[in-house]
Amino acid sequence: MNPDPAASPRLRPFNQVDVFSAEPYRGNPLAVVVDAEGLAAGTMQQFANWTNLAETAFLLPPTHPDADYRVRIFTGSEEFPFAGHPTLGSAHAWLEAGGIPQQDDVVVQECGAGLVRVKRDAGRLAFAAPPLTRSGAVAEEDLGRIAAGLGLPREALLDASWLVNGPDWIGVLLESAEQVLGIRPDYAAMAGLKVGVIGRHRAGSAVDFEVRTFVPGDAAAEDPVTGSFNAGAAQWLIRSGRAPEAYVAAQGTALGRAGRIYVEAAGEDIWVGGDSTSCIEGWVML
Repeated sequence: MNPDPAASPRLRPFNQVDVFSAEPYRGNPLAVVVDAEGLAAGTMQQFANWTNLAETAFLLPPTHPDADYRVRIFTGSEEFPFAGHPTLGSAHAWLEAGGIPQQDDVVVQECGAGLVRVKRDAGRLAFAAPPLTRSGAVAEEDLGRIAAGLGLPREALLDASWLVNGPDWIGVLLESAEQVLGIRPDYAAMAGLKVGVIGRHRAGSAVDFEVRTFVPGDAAAEDPVTGSFNAGAAQWLIRSGRAPEAYVAAQGTALGRAGRIYVEAAGEDIWVGGDSTSCIEGWVML
């Protein structure tokens, strides 16, 4: 995690974006180094660790002719090939910095998972959910650990599936939103697992599902709002008939946030969107 000693630090434009909330400071913050050209991976990792946020994004010139920009995404301890709220936050910061996409109303992001399309729709940005690289049954041993970590009996886990699209998420379906909000996680019991939990709100509620995600050992052990998990969960829920083709999920409620994730299936694509707002703009020495 050591920076490149040969690199000469310089001032670089910086943006901290609040993603997945129309109310500033109630979504999921993302640090964005808008011009990261020439930075070594070790420097990026050290800076991401220092920000102490769930993720930090570094914007770079694209290497693919169809991409508008390239992004590298780091947590405090590792690099992700893809993550959802960094995708929306990076696109927001790139556009705000004057980026002009090759296609009208569609930004093409290059990342470790390939090319990801981001569309502008009704004032929001939404990304096309990348395909799952792993899905399906979860080992009973892991489900037992998850149940213990959630403080629930094993039978309360109505269903579970791997939802891997960069991060190695395990999705868990509970009976209700109230059950999701009542969880008091035991992170030690779930050590080494990334777990997302979903429960349906009552009919007539302003949102359809409540979501919480847990990453034991991470700087943000409970992530405020998680685009990658919601992207995987949307594919699981819609394709299994458990969710309509368009719905709204809430996340971050247990942390005092007001995250809202807007999901819509359109043909072969599932779009995952939300509001984003720049909260801090300036320069960093890197």
